Amino acid sequence: MEIRLDGWRLNLTFDAAHFIADYSKCSRLHGHEYAVSIVIKGEAKNGIVVDFVAVKNEIKKIIEELDHRVIIPTMGEIEVNEKGDEIEVKHMNKRFIFPKEDCILLPIQSSSAENLASYILKKFLDNFKMPDNVEEVGVGVDEGHGQGAWEWRKIK
Repeated sequence: MEIRLDGWRLNLTFDAAHFIADYSKCSRLHGHEYAVSIVIKGEAKNGIVVDFVAVKNEIKKIIEELDHRVIIPTMGEIEVNEKGDEIEVKHMNKRFIFPKEDCILLPIQSSSAENLASYILKKFLDNFKMPDNVEEVGVGVDEGHGQGAWEWRKIK
């Protein structure tokens, strides 16, 4: 059995700016309205796989950290420097300066939907007490309606 939480319908959304340094026009600073969806597969115990409300609350905590931020990857090909209240980002002939409070630094290679799905899934699994009946979890991140990426993890 599986449960599905649709990020668009449940308002599990956030707005953020980003750029993907080595990917044509995506290397320009731009933004998206993102939606985070989740699927949890497992055996129902007493008719329930996992508590919907608890799952939604955990996803909300994660997306609150990302909302209205500039997403900056720290493991990719860009150079990131913290200077006082600013974040300086350099890649090839581009240089950005952002207020530190407006940024979130993530341990990912780039801020693609694929990497954001992996990041959110890992953070969810690190922080959510998963019942022992759960077998697999998937997190999807959409960059607008109709396009997104999913990451899956087997739990047992």
